[in-house]
Order: sequence, then structure tokens, then C-alpha cells
Amino acid sequence: MPHRFQFPLLMAVLMGLAASRGIAEDEPQAAPALDALKSDAAAAEEQRAAAAEQVKSATEQLQQLDREMLDLRRELKKAEQSLKADEENLPKQQEAAKAAVAAKAAADEARAAAEKALAAAQKQAEEAVKKAEEAAKKADEVAKTVAATEQTLATAKTGVQETQPKVDALAASLDKTRQQLAAAEDQLENTTLAWVTKQRAVESVLREAGEWVSFREEIAPVFNRRCVACHNTRTAKGRLNMASYSGLMKGGESGAVVDPGDGEFSNLCLLVEDESMPKDADPLTGEQIALIKRWVALGAKLDAGVDPDQTLIRIMPKQQQPAAPEAYKVSIPVTAVAFSPDGALLATSGYHEVLLWNTSDGALVRRIGNIAERISDIDFHPDGDRMAIAAGTPGQMGEVLIVKASDGTVVADLVTADDAMFAASFSPDGTRLAACGADRAIRLFDVETGEEQTVIEDHADWVMDISWSPDGSKIASASRDKTSKLFDTTTGDALVTFNKHGDVVFGVAFLPDGKTVATAGRDKKIRLWTIDKAAQTREIGGFGSDVFKVAALPDGRLVSCSADKTVRLHTSEDGKEVRKFEGHTDWVYAIAAHPATARLVSGSYDGEIRLWNLDTGETVLTFKAAPGLEQVAAGTAP
Repeated sequence: MPHRFQFPLLMAVLMGLAASRGIAEDEPQAAPALDALKSDAAAAEEQRAAAAEQVKSATEQLQQLDREMLDLRRELKKAEQSLKADEENLPKQQEAAKAAVAAKAAADEARAAAEKALAAAQKQAEEAVKKAEEAAKKADEVAKTVAATEQTLATAKTGVQETQPKVDALAASLDKTRQQLAAAEDQLENTTLAWVTKQRAVESVLREAGEWVSFREEIAPVFNRRCVACHNTRTAKGRLNMASYSGLMKGGESGAVVDPGDGEFSNLCLLVEDESMPKDADPLTGEQIALIKRWVALGAKLDAGVDPDQTLIRIMPKQQQPAAPEAYKVSIPVTAVAFSPDGALLATSGYHEVLLWNTSDGALVRRIGNIAERISDIDFHPDGDRMAIAAGTPGQMGEVLIVKASDGTVVADLVTADDAMFAASFSPDGTRLAACGADRAIRLFDVETGEEQTVIEDHADWVMDISWSPDGSKIASASRDKTSKLFDTTTGDALVTFNKHGDVVFGVAFLPDGKTVATAGRDKKIRLWTIDKAAQTREIGGFGSDVFKVAALPDGRLVSCSADKTVRLHTSEDGKEVRKFEGHTDWVYAIAAHPATARLVSGSYDGEIRLWNLDTGETVLTFKAAPGLEQVAAGTAP
């Protein structure tokens, strides 16, 4: 019987017995028939026995169910414990599974790598075998070559042994010939000198007799001043190059221009006499024409001892320059300024002269004259007295001089060129000087001896400016060919070229770090670039026109001047404008700074000089760089 029916059945039996007992007690006096009672009792006994059996059965079933329940609970507890253990072990198993997967992947990768390495090793082995075979073959060939060479060497040794006496004899003969050549050269030099001396004596006598015109002293200066601008090596109009005697005598596309002895009908004489030449310019004077015709009529000869291939400017005597006006009636453009090392003197450009001023009050200290028309650059030597001056008369001549600021004495006349010189700069240690100009060359000189050490001809157009590296080992240039270049000052070799301006480069300056160069140009920019790869690191804009000059201060700041009539101060680290110096009313061509006294000077096209306080931007002095105008104004800055 199901467990759920055992307990209610037991209760029903017990309640029936209680009811029967109660009835008997309530009716004691009833006397049912004994048989009926026995029958009922027997029936009840059967029912009781049945009920008891049912209770027993139900009890046994209940006990069985309890045992089963206990077993189930034990199994459940074991299952729960097992589940808990499994749950605890699951992450470890998952991690182990992950590690197994990774290990498998690594093993697969290692296997693939091993297979690849095996393949590579097999390939290398094959190549090694091949190389070994080639090496063996080559070794055989080399062995044969060595044997042949040894045979040749043996033969050569025999030949050397046989030839050596001949070589010794030839060497002795060579030494003797060299001595004879040196003696011959000395004799030639002496005889040439004697001839030149005697010939010049002849020329002197002929000149006194009116039968000699000196090409070097009289004709060359006229040609150089009036003809060479159009008839030179670079611009030979009519294919006539009059820059040298040999070029002139060679003639042009129409043939010879000089017929020696014919002073009337030589083409040169006809062209200058009918004023066809110089073209688009004032004609030669009557005296000049007569002098040329006389020279041609006397044979168009060259002075004794003069190199016919040398340029006119280099063979003709140094010309006395026109004197500067005692008192200027008008101001002229200021194109060069420089402070003395102690900051007490200021040098400025004038007309055929350099002017020295006192920086404290603007008083004129000295005038140094007999210089070419336009002064393009001035640089003080570290000794504080010597000055390098680059100047020129455009289209006619250029020069670089070293003069003393103390008395104007010319210490060295370093360069006389066919066209203007634009810059001159002493090396940081003062032992060398670099100069550049319209001849496209950069020239390096020994300051003490004046000897020209190196000529660098790498630019395709005028070289406008130069700057030494702080250690003097390099020099940077600025050129009209739209580039800036870096050169080794020992060898003259070009190192790098910077071409990012895309237009004329006017100014250049090395920064104090020696690794960076700043250039300024017609593109209205200052550009900073590295000396190792000429890589631009920064560009500084904000200018309204051409930037003519840039100078670097010891702290790395940059000072510049522009055709927009201003001077500016920038930081090189970030290109920010620190200060703008305003007040000029014309293009500002020249600047110079003297950090020790916190002074900055600028010069403009209208001849105005402005002396500024570098730290505050205030004007200290303003005056016209023209003696006689007496225009000096003091500022308020200390």
C-alpha cells in the first residue's frame, strides 16, 4: 500500500474500536445475543487483524521509505560535495585546457618553424655544397693563376735585375735634367726680368718721345670702366670679350676689332669714334678716343711683363677713388654697419668711404676714404682695430681691404675683382678672412700674410653673404642662385645645399650651436636648417617684404631686417617674435648687434641710422650717416 494511505487507515481503525467500546459502556444493560456479539467480535477481530496487518505493512513500508530517503540524502550530499569539488576544479581545468590549447598552438608553430628551418637548412646545405664545388673549382683556377703569376714574377725579377741598372742611370739622368730645368727656369726668370726691365726702359723712352701708349696704365682703365660691363667672360656681346688683352685681340663674331698699326680704320676705333660704342651709354671723351686710336696706330702692344690672359682689373694700376663730399647735401643708403668689439665705435657705409661714429652720442670720429663707390659689408677683427671692408663699383670693379680703424691705414689690399664684392668676414679666431661677391666665388685669405688660400666657385650666381661656423671649420653662403651652401674651409669642398627658399637668398648666419644655419631671402622668410642633411627645421614668417639680413646672438636669438621697414627679434627655438623695432621710414638694409652693451644698430635706404636698446626696444640715437647734415637725435633709453 502506498505510504500516503497508511496513516489515515490506521486512524480510522482506532477510531472504530473506540466507538465500539463506548457503545458498550453506554449500553451495559443491552443484551444482544451472544452469537451476534461473537460474530461481531469475530468480524471486528478480522477487521482489527486486517487493520493491524495494514499498519504493519504501512509501518514496514514507511521504514523502507525512510531508509531509501536516508540513502537518497546521503547520495545527494555526496553529489553536492562532488559538485562543489567539480565547481572548484573547473577554473583550474579550464586554465589547464587553455594552456593545453596554447601549448598545442606553440607546438604547431614550433613544428612549422622546425619544418621551415629544416627546409632552409637543406637549402643552405645544397648551397654550401654548390659553393664548395665552386670554391674547389676556383681554388684550382687560382692555383693555376698563382703558378702562372709565380712564373711571371720569376721572369719579372729577372727583368728587374736586368733593368735596375738602366733605371738607376735614368734616375740619375732625371735628377740632372731637373737641375738643368731649375737652372733654365732661373735663367729664364732672370733673363725675363732683365728683358722686362730693359723693355720697360725702352717703353719709358718711347713714351717720353710720344711713341708709346701703355695698355696697362692708360688703355685698360678705359676699357674696364666703359666696355667690360657688356663685353666680359660671362656676357660677351657680339662674342667679344674685352676683359683681357688676349680676349680683345681675339675679336668677336665679326672678326678682329683691332688691326695693329691702323688707328683709323680698325673696327674698335671706328665704333668708338662714331659713338656706336659704348651702346646705350655716354660716348667716350675725345681724349679717350684719341688715346685708343694712338695705341692702335702704335701697334696695339702690351706692356712688357704683363700676362695677356689676366683680367684688366688685375693688371691695371689701382685707381684712386673719387673723394667723398666734405659735407653731404643728401643722405645715401646705408648698406653696412658694424660695432667695434668693445661697442664704443660704430662703422657705417658712406659714398667711397667708411664712417666711424661714437656710440655714446653719435659724434663722428673718423672718415676712411679712397674706397670703391658702394660699401657692402664691414667686419671688425677681434683685435678691435683692423676692419675688413667689402665694396665695389657695380659692373666695373670690386675690392676687399683690411684697414685700421685707428688711422685709416690700408693693411692689406686682398681682392681686386671685375665686379662688386658683397661680404667680408673674419674667422672666429681672427686668423682667416672670407670674402664673396658678384664673381660667384668665395675666397679665403690668411689675415697676417694676405695670401689667398682657397677659391670656392660652386655657386651659379652672385654670392650675397657668408657666415663662419663657431669653430671655423665650415662656412655657409647665401646666393642669388636661390641656394645656400655649406663648405669645408680647409678643402673648399661643398658639403650640403639648401634650396627651400625658391628665390634669392640675401643673408645667412650660423647659430651658436654650430649645427644650425639661418637664412633669409626674397621669399619673406627666415629658414632654419641643419648642417648635416640641409633639412629645414623651422620657418619664420610675418615679414611684409624681402628679408635682407639675419644675425644670431650668443643666446640663439635672431635679429633681422627687412624691406618692410622694420627690424625684428625672434627666438630660434620656437620662431616666436620677441620684439619689433619700428621707426624707420624706408627699407632697412643693414643690422648689427652688440649684446654686451644691449645695443642694436640698423641702417636704412634713406641714410638713417637707429641705435636701439636691444632689451627694451627703445631708441637710443637716431641720425643720418652723412657728415654735414647734422641730424642727430638722442633717445631716452639708458
